[in-house]
Amino acid sequence: MKGALVTGAAVRVGRALAMALAADGWFVFVHHHRSTAEARQTVADITAAGGRAKAVRADLSSARQAEALIDKCRARNVRGGVELTCLVNSASLFKLDRAPTAKADDFDRHIAVNLRAPLLLSQALARQLPDGQTGVIVNLLDQKLYNLNPDFLTYTLSKVGLQGLTKVLAQALAPRVRVAGIAPGLTLRSGSQTDQRFAEQHAENPLRVGVTVEDLVRALRFILQTPSYTGDTLIVDSGEHLSGRPRDIAFDRKRKA
Repeated sequence: MKGALVTGAAVRVGRALAMALAADGWFVFVHHHRSTAEARQTVADITAAGGRAKAVRADLSSARQAEALIDKCRARNVRGGVELTCLVNSASLFKLDRAPTAKADDFDRHIAVNLRAPLLLSQALARQLPDGQTGVIVNLLDQKLYNLNPDFLTYTLSKVGLQGLTKVLAQALAPRVRVAGIAPGLTLRSGSQTDQRFAEQHAENPLRVGVTVEDLVRALRFILQTPSYTGDTLIVDSGEHLSGRPRDIAFDRKRKA
């Protein structure tokens, strides 16, 4: 049975991607760190829908735990029969900082979780691929990469690095492993954002249509089902990256005409 590891799969976008993979017949390893109850619920929901999944815990800010996560998944495969061939790097640290006040600790944590962990996991996935099998790695990026602004500085830098890693690994791991990215626009409400403000911002883009988790699921399915696709990124943001905002949408008061 084909197996997939989705990091950050207990909640939000990661959960939606994990549920979709399970519905498509994948055995899904639901990674979490602190969201233990939510991860168990995700596994229960997958099982109730006729799929198969197990929860695996790791702190991706720890290089040791990130390096060991693929082997941990394989150890949880106690009955065998699951070949781990897919990795979705969805887990992400997202903390506000700006250039004048960014701290070294925040930089280190963003890089560790958002860039170093995907690298270590990708290496581990490639090492354990069974003979004759091919693999696929999908990195969750951000439309900010195509419309840079100075807000969320160290988060943005970590995603710039992850985009570069996506291209480099696509070269380095070919032909056995494909590597691609998905760059979402604003999809779910976060932080102190009110429901009203989210509704306003969600459709504040050229298409006047908010991005949904279903859109991201379709993007993931396209990548998985297209054997010739590698080394590039699907931007799923209703054209937000074309807007030329000087600040992140959370702070930009620009309104639709």
